[in-house]
Amino acid sequence: MAYRGRFAPSPTGPLHAGSMVAALASWLDARAHGGQWLVRIEDVDAPRCLPGMGHHILGQLAAFGLVPDEVPQVQSQRSHLYQQALDGLVARGVAYPCFCSRKDIESARAKLGRTRQRHAELGYPGTCRDTRNAALLATDEARDRTPIPPPAPPPTGQQLAWRLRTEIQGSNIHFHHVLYREFATNTITSSICQWHDRRLGPQQQDVEKTVGDFPVKRADGCFTYQLAVVVDDAAQGITHVVRGEDLADNTARQILLQRALGLPTPAYLHTPLVLAANGLKLSKQNGAQALDTTQPLAALDRAAQCLGLQSATAFVADTVHRTVTAAVPATDCLTAWVAQWRQLYNPSSD
Repeated sequence: MAYRGRFAPSPTGPLHAGSMVAALASWLDARAHGGQWLVRIEDVDAPRCLPGMGHHILGQLAAFGLVPDEVPQVQSQRSHLYQQALDGLVARGVAYPCFCSRKDIESARAKLGRTRQRHAELGYPGTCRDTRNAALLATDEARDRTPIPPPAPPPTGQQLAWRLRTEIQGSNIHFHHVLYREFATNTITSSICQWHDRRLGPQQQDVEKTVGDFPVKRADGCFTYQLAVVVDDAAQGITHVVRGEDLADNTARQILLQRALGLPTPAYLHTPLVLAANGLKLSKQNGAQALDTTQPLAALDRAAQCLGLQSATAFVADTVHRTVTAAVPATDCLTAWVAQWRQLYNPSSD
């Protein structure tokens, strides 16, 4: 099957140095495979998105020579597909309604003796699941306790959230096993989801223990990133996902959804992160500056070096006998980086 990759930015602000690393990596991987590179504007979280930012991001990418091979898709125009997927999950008993607030979840976890580590997931304890399954989510020390009853029904007219059941991976529900690439082969044994990352190597996560039943649609009516990205990757025929390492933790949840929906699992590669001065991931929330599109090669060069590629200033002079200090066209650098990327991540192995 032909390679199809994608870059999927959220229009919550302009591209910055961190997002350029992910954009360049996904573009290079597509070109190294001789495949297609798509762009998808992930504006499913409407309250956080800025009007017109999607068009601005596409303009930024074009300024760096990163032009998608197909017309970009926009998630806010695809809600009917996410609803169809949710309807299917509900019909098969894989998803259930939930009206727990964040405070409800924290209270339920406290009663079960569960503490939350800093920056860790606020794992859902199964409060709105049926009593039997709620008991199964208790910690070893709490398995003999009486399960926490669901809170009182919400006021009339209040929207419910919907969650995916994570305790049924093995025996109760048949999860489809459909793969694009042998390299992407993954397994779900007991409650542990295993997969292979092309850069990070073997990965695994116990979704039920670390995350719990995660939402696929929020109480405010927005579909979650997890559901939307799985539906869209399948609809667009995405065979390879290249994205930032901060998103690696989402992979197990997405594999569970792919299995539950009978959708293919792409091959995954998670790229290094650009860090801010405080040591945290560079992001719009901690002051990341928009990319300077007037100097595209400089931004591309910094991203390439973050990916372990050679700096543009080290390229050998061309037939016009440019010195390495003279201006080097960005197109020449991109061509050279494709060859280097092919050596780092041999397409024949995936």
